[in-house]
Amino acid sequence: MKLPLHNQIQSVKRMLPRSLLGRSLLIMLIPLLVVQGVALQIFYGSHLEIVSRRFSGAIAGEIATTVETLQRFPGTADRAWALDSAWDRLELSMVFSPGATLPGPDRGQETQGGLEAALAERLRKPFQLDWQSDPRSVLIRVQMPDGVLDVQAPRKRLYAGTIYLFVIWLVGSSMLLFAISALFMRNQVRALRRLGAAAEAFGIGRDLGAIKPEGAAEIRQAATAFNRMQERIRRFLAQRTELLAGVSHDLRTPLTRLRLNVALLESHPDLALDAQDMEGDIAEMDRMIEGYLAFARGEGSEQSKLTDLGAVLEDVANNARRTGSDVALDSPRGLVLSLRPDAIKRAITNLVDNARRHARHVSLVARQTTARSVEIVVDDDGPGIPHDQREHVFRPFSSGAAGGTGLGLTIARDIVRAHGGEITLEDSPSGGLRARVVLPV
Repeated sequence: MKLPLHNQIQSVKRMLPRSLLGRSLLIMLIPLLVVQGVALQIFYGSHLEIVSRRFSGAIAGEIATTVETLQRFPGTADRAWALDSAWDRLELSMVFSPGATLPGPDRGQETQGGLEAALAERLRKPFQLDWQSDPRSVLIRVQMPDGVLDVQAPRKRLYAGTIYLFVIWLVGSSMLLFAISALFMRNQVRALRRLGAAAEAFGIGRDLGAIKPEGAAEIRQAATAFNRMQERIRRFLAQRTELLAGVSHDLRTPLTRLRLNVALLESHPDLALDAQDMEGDIAEMDRMIEGYLAFARGEGSEQSKLTDLGAVLEDVANNARRTGSDVALDSPRGLVLSLRPDAIKRAITNLVDNARRHARHVSLVARQTTARSVEIVVDDDGPGIPHDQREHVFRPFSSGAAGGTGLGLTIARDIVRAHGGEITLEDSPSGGLRARVVLPV
């Protein structure tokens, strides 16, 4: 059954190379093959055909001349001289059989192509051709009035040997041009790959420094623009960090004065309860300010390094247990990844804190799912989150219930995505919520 045109196009697309190098080489190879094929067809279909026809005509003319000579000079000595001359001067081996006749139908008159057509035109006598008996010669038998003339014509006289040289030149030049193009395109693609790798590394927090512009002018321009972009982002992050440091200092200074005043109020029995409430409010304000600053700072100054993920998760679990939470840990040692350890620790801590605020039991599990990814799962037995609200809770200031600031999940997703990973929320087998973190190895 014939496939629709759309499906045929999709099938062709699936067969095409996916890499830029493969597609570029294919773009160069197809026109090259078409041009060489057209040239070969023109040469073989016109020039070679004309040359072969002329070769066939020459042999047919030589045989016809010899036949006329044998008929005009029927003497034994004259015929011997004519046959010897045909061998010496024409390289045609001829043997005359007196009284013989051709068996079977006249096949030479039935096929009017090439040598057959030339013999039919010049001899005008019955003849037969044998292309099978001798691989190096064509056997021609001509019926004469008083016998049969057997002729052995070398095949090399019928074909132009330059066709092989022409084919070798076509194939050789095509391979040479293709090899040169492949080397050139590989160098250009290598520059693009380096630019892509640098952009990916910079996007997940691995600052490899400026890249060297190389390759074509457009690729050099893109590399230079990427270097300028990196420098602008670094400058922006540095300015933001300085600004946040000033804001943190300015906000904490009045909070410190308030703590001192509250401490003085606690010495008055009538104001002790109010002072304790004020102290709690100040502590909550301090915690909220720290959360906001951490969200704005985004852990951007920390550099990635090889880190044992199991050790990081063990620290997270131990810190949660010190607060009285029931946290079970299942993580093998030896899961070494390129991470920003403090940032990942903060992200997992936010997930665990969010779980233990709503549940009695929390499970923290890490495992390597594939050769290129590691999975961290945080399960709890709490009330969970409805399906239609799971994406909403990742927005800033949207999940601040039960003592939270509304930034924990937001910060966790930002950190994980900065590492090239992803966080998803699912139903937990324990009855609550499951937070699944996938990180690249």
